[in-house]
Amino acid sequence: MESSSAMIKFRIKKSKKDSWKKLCSERKVSLTQLIIDSVEGRIMDNERREILMFIKKQDNIFIKIETNINQMVKVANAQRSISDQGLKKFSGQVTEVIQLKQQQNEVFRNIYTLLAK
Repeated sequence: MESSSAMIKFRIKKSKKDSWKKLCSERKVSLTQLIIDSVEGRIMDNERREILMFIKKQDNIFIKIETNINQMVKVANAQRSISDQGLKKFSGQVTEVIQLKQQQNEVFRNIYTLLAK
């Protein structure tokens, strides 16, 4: 860790500074953080927050899907049978969930790689 800070001064037009400050306000980040993250190629704090919200939303979607699958299984168990058409539909849904989970996991791996920077 660095023990001291250094200041860098540079000149830009007032209109450019105002534009940057407006961008910072929209993204809820400081001008300093915007510049540092941009120069260092890091993901910005507001983007990190959006990614975490996306992950939480994805998780909620899969919880709902898994709940629906569990309900279908309970109905099939209660009836002690399932029609061929019902079984095909159920198998298709399970296959789709598996594929979506694989895609989601790949997206998450990419996100975690970005967050690690």
